[in-house]
Amino acid sequence: MTILMFVAGLVLLIAGAELLVRGASRLAVAFGISPLVVGLTVVAFGTSSPELAVSVQSAYEGQAGLAVGNVVGSNIFNVLFILGLAAMITPLVVAQQLIRLDVPLMIGVSVLVLLMALDGNLGRMEGFVLFAGLLAYTFFLIRQSRRESQAVKAEYDEAAPTASAVWWKDALLVVGGLALLVLGSTWLVDAAVSIARQLGVSDLVIGLTIIAAGTSMPEVVTSIVASLRGQRDIAVGNVIGSNLFNLMGVLGLASIIAPVGIEVSQAAIQFDIPVMIAVAVACLPIFFSGHLIARWEGALFFFFYIAYTSYLVMGALQHPALPMYGTAMLWFVLPLTAMTLLVVALRSWRSGIDTAR
Repeated sequence: MTILMFVAGLVLLIAGAELLVRGASRLAVAFGISPLVVGLTVVAFGTSSPELAVSVQSAYEGQAGLAVGNVVGSNIFNVLFILGLAAMITPLVVAQQLIRLDVPLMIGVSVLVLLMALDGNLGRMEGFVLFAGLLAYTFFLIRQSRRESQAVKAEYDEAAPTASAVWWKDALLVVGGLALLVLGSTWLVDAAVSIARQLGVSDLVIGLTIIAAGTSMPEVVTSIVASLRGQRDIAVGNVIGSNLFNLMGVLGLASIIAPVGIEVSQAAIQFDIPVMIAVAVACLPIFFSGHLIARWEGALFFFFYIAYTSYLVMGALQHPALPMYGTAMLWFVLPLTAMTLLVVALRSWRSGIDTAR
């Protein structure tokens, strides 16, 4: 029954997100908002609505591990798994100026969250700061979107939904989507806590793995479909926009709603949040190396997600090979990858100088 409740909750979350994004997108287009702004805000933020529902529900019920693990795990999943898989399907050309500005912002906000969490708690004041950052970011997106290239605008125009003849039908989709999100998050959180207790693992690990992957399914669908259709800016922009919404919107609201803030475990502070920051930093050379995420770079991202998840599972099961596995990752795989990315970035920089000459 617990597994059935978990699956049912996940299905309701994905269905709720789909209804919410579809209804809100159509309403926005009907009210004359440009498809580019809709794609950068409504779609990118709407696909993160399952993370918002689950983290807020978890924070309200005192399950801090699920709330933090869901956000951190989703951000890692979005970059390593979704971008990796999308780039392996077809190389992703990063033409959007906004994306290249958003990556440093994602790194900065990730570091800010770590600094806020060093005392072991994300309080209401910190939540207000993060949420205010989201409002400022949204305002910035709307202003900067006017300067975007015609090619990018055309790409979003092509993907824009058509408004319904009657606006209240779209409003009903939004209301229905929100209702499904609330019900689904309640079932999913209750089932996840039960599963964690039965398996003897922490809420944080469940949040970082199963729930993070499950609540990121709308991003998976949106980015993979956009990649297959050749709408590569949408595929990348959806991931980066969702990550920023997770950090500022989801963590911010969860911290505000939680009675005493969100407790952040030492495990998250010492390992998982730094991994999230490292993943964000890894985007920099890839996003600037010819403004292209090549297939081999996508495969590298995908490999690291498998490696990270394997480490979490081995740690939860107390596998005897865990120390050797961790040592190999720390002293061989990670330095080799860092050197590769550095070489790619240097080549791109030199190429840019030569072109300028």
